[in-house]
Amino acid sequence: MSSLLLAAPTTTAGTPQLIVAAVIGIAAIILLIVWLKLHPFLSLTVGAGLMAVIAGVPYLKAFNSFSTGLGSTVASVGVLIALGAAIGTLLVRSGGADEIVDTVLAKTPLQRLPWALALVAFIIGIPLFFEVGVVLLIPVVMVAARRAKVPLILLGIPALAGLSALHGLIPPHPGPLIAIAALKANLGMTLGLGLLVALPTVAISGPLLARYMARWVPIEAPALLGEASHEEGQRRPRFGVALLVVLLPVVLMLLATLAETMGFAKSAVGQALTFVGTPLIALLITTLLALVLLGTALGTGRDKVSAIVGSSFGPIAGILLIVGAGGGFKQTLVDTGVGNVIASGLAKSALSPLLAAWLVAVLIRIATGSATVATITASGIVAPLASGLPATHVALMVLAVGAGSVFLSHVNDAGFWLVKEYFGMTVGQTFKTWALMECVLSVVALAFIMLLSLVV
Repeated sequence: MSSLLLAAPTTTAGTPQLIVAAVIGIAAIILLIVWLKLHPFLSLTVGAGLMAVIAGVPYLKAFNSFSTGLGSTVASVGVLIALGAAIGTLLVRSGGADEIVDTVLAKTPLQRLPWALALVAFIIGIPLFFEVGVVLLIPVVMVAARRAKVPLILLGIPALAGLSALHGLIPPHPGPLIAIAALKANLGMTLGLGLLVALPTVAISGPLLARYMARWVPIEAPALLGEASHEEGQRRPRFGVALLVVLLPVVLMLLATLAETMGFAKSAVGQALTFVGTPLIALLITTLLALVLLGTALGTGRDKVSAIVGSSFGPIAGILLIVGAGGGFKQTLVDTGVGNVIASGLAKSALSPLLAAWLVAVLIRIATGSATVATITASGIVAPLASGLPATHVALMVLAVGAGSVFLSHVNDAGFWLVKEYFGMTVGQTFKTWALMECVLSVVALAFIMLLSLVV
């Protein structure tokens, strides 16, 4: 391929033209996703090309930046998503997820069940994608609600809050990983600060808020229940083993950050911790360990373990394409100068960079209904604002984008309909519970992010 095709396109467009390009490009993505129901991958691709041409890039080079961004994004994040999917699938198929859920519920008094469900969702949500977590936990929530004879919402909202907070704030979920890469944030630091934000956020938007929602929507769990289970007769891993697989990548990444912040990263121990705490290495170690602890050690044949891992990759193909296209769109923003223009406008405003990042993500989330698209697009727009900020504030900006990306799930979000159907609610009831919880979670997370920005 010639150097001409590899070169990033440049433009001589003025600021007004670049602003128009950004508005039309983002509007095109929104219209294609919301009105024409075009897949986000295709919508992002079309929007990026349209924005590049309007910004003054020759049409023969309109997709150069897009291709470069797509490739670099998949290279940096795609493997992590694939490893996370493998770990999550092994956890579910081995019965490890069931073991964690059952153990926590067995040791919890009925009056503390909302807090227990939030904790279970928080733990399970670390390696699992949001939709997988919902499918896994909803049957458990329904069983627990019927046993305790309490409204379904009282236990369902805490579980959903735990899953949603992890989805928006904590790597290795795709959104946070993309924002970390776009803003050049420290992953371990973002993970640590994300946990600090997520814990109180889940408590407020989950168990505490659910008390009131259960009065507004006092529905009971449906009579016909399907419990999340592994294959009949298969041995389950012990609780400690399942928990180890879930928490190991988090611990390894936090240890690497600790070595860096404590100043011994260059020592032999520090270098070892830094190596195993690299996201790719941490997830690879955990995946290989999971193959044994959640597979062969339980009597599952190697061929079957390999098949289980293989089955985890198909469902994430769409996620990888969307994430890659989002990276391409982000790179187009950067190379055309559109991102710098928008960021310059935000920088000249009286808004805090963290608040600006949250607002951009909120607007895109409301318009497109996709937390991932909101995170990807907002990260590209506000990336120039992160330049010159302390490392801690760059990490907090990642969290601000993630918090904004989960704001107000409504009728253009697949998650809205997933929750509605599983809980057997009307559209109005879903707005009073799920949609409102997402708004509260987003705002509360932003509040804690802003508070942390005052002390770190």
